[in-house]
Amino acid sequence: MSQLADEVSGNICDERSEIDFVCAEAEEKSSKIPLEMCHASVKFVERISISYARRHGVMGVLLRDGDAVDVRDQDKMILAVGEHCDEDVVDVLRRLLGVTNVRVMAFDHADVLAKINQAYQQQTGQADAVIDRLEVNKDNDLGQLLNTTSGGREDLLDIGSRAPVIKLVNLILFEAVKAEASDVHIQPYEDRLVVRLRIDGVLFDAYTLPRGVLEEMVSRVKVMGKMNIAEKRLPQDGRATVQVGDRVVDLRISSVPSSHGERIVIRLLDKGARLHTLSELGMRGQTYEEYRSLIGVEHGLILVTGPTGSGKSTTLYASLSEINSKRSNILTLEDPIEYQLDGISQIQVSEKKGMTFASGLRSVLRQDPDIVMVGEIRDHETAVLAIQAALTGHLVFSTLHTNDAASAITRLLDLGIEPYLVASSLVGVMAQRLVRRVCTECGQFDDTAVAPLHRLNLDEKLVDVGRMRVGSGCETCRETGYRGRVGLYELLTVNEPIRELVQTRSTAAQIKQAAIQSLGMRPLRESGIEKVLSGVTTVDEILRVTMREISGGNV
Repeated sequence: MSQLADEVSGNICDERSEIDFVCAEAEEKSSKIPLEMCHASVKFVERISISYARRHGVMGVLLRDGDAVDVRDQDKMILAVGEHCDEDVVDVLRRLLGVTNVRVMAFDHADVLAKINQAYQQQTGQADAVIDRLEVNKDNDLGQLLNTTSGGREDLLDIGSRAPVIKLVNLILFEAVKAEASDVHIQPYEDRLVVRLRIDGVLFDAYTLPRGVLEEMVSRVKVMGKMNIAEKRLPQDGRATVQVGDRVVDLRISSVPSSHGERIVIRLLDKGARLHTLSELGMRGQTYEEYRSLIGVEHGLILVTGPTGSGKSTTLYASLSEINSKRSNILTLEDPIEYQLDGISQIQVSEKKGMTFASGLRSVLRQDPDIVMVGEIRDHETAVLAIQAALTGHLVFSTLHTNDAASAITRLLDLGIEPYLVASSLVGVMAQRLVRRVCTECGQFDDTAVAPLHRLNLDEKLVDVGRMRVGSGCETCRETGYRGRVGLYELLTVNEPIRELVQTRSTAAQIKQAAIQSLGMRPLRESGIEKVLSGVTTVDEILRVTMREISGGNV
């Protein structure tokens, strides 16, 4: 009994109350209450560790009684169990929870585990509480910092008996995953340590910590990423996989030395995130129809361009999902593999092991592919192989880092590709950006939103502002007025006039102007203006991510 009690954190009541213990077998026959009709008990989540709940397959719940049920302070509790329940476990939980009336009810074991994961994932604000209680420990307990769960996969929700710094790192990562952040920055200053989260493409200061915890936090993150904790003078990269309930999240960790100590950036890749379809990305009208037609060609090179974090990988995944079929052999070369695509062979690039995009592409082309995705064209060798593959009957997708669609063509020429090869192989270029959506909870129509339109060179008198919206800020959007993102797209289809310009090495501005005139190409800013006028985003967002068009070029 004492060993069971030691496994759980919390205060044990000394007084033993009388309870009616109902065996799971009998209750299973008499109860028809579905588990989804029960509230998870906040008291149970606060006092019982998730590892204990999972080990014994038990979760504290309360029956819903309208919306007035108090899930924290009730003196009654139902223990939902999935398998045979030990009476000693029930007695320990009763004392830890301080409840007098306990009822045991049997449910499907998988349903109980799902309820446990759901309940503990709904926790929030715990990182602030840990920070308030944090004491700087100059004598690091390396054994504690090195502590990981069995199998090497850290469960961010299992913090019951962890060292304060381990608990803090886990909670920060948990809050980041819950907020759908793409990156976590641990940035040291002279007198403090700031944790920042990148949410919807914008950095926010999330937590301010004492300067003295820097060494312990950096060591803990390095241990998670299997990095050298003794090396503090050189940049390092690491990887880790953590678990948040039933979700698996990959971490890409980077450390660099700075003037005030090591700086850490953690990229979060949620393996459980849902893949978007092309129709959900924000493409509209002619652009959407032309791109769908473009990805259906038999062979050629299709490029998606934009800066880091502009959604290029999401567009490529959506494109592959659209054309994926049992009749096609599709292979990808990625760094990293962000999502698993059913029916598609995905290959992880690893330069440390000698697997580069170029060497990997050579091997992929010997696998009889119909469609190949190359994560990024970085050098002359990869560009040559991609174009050769496109010219020999393969459909090749890849990405480049350029400001607009036309610049992708000149970038290939700058990489040393002959103009006639680019003109013969390239079938289209999609340039894109991501802008934040106006929050659906606090967004409202605003006639005063017409004022900033002159910044987009629009005549306010000729614009119908009836559908323009702004967000006032609420808890859902963290008082920003924005929630989620949507894409802006600029599609350049390579036709005969464009090919002639490519072969004469015309400038990106000349190619762009010709695409606008001969193809009706809509520049990125024009795509953004449409979304402003339809109430999807705001003028400030368009100005943040796009450049002003001047005579077919941009500045």
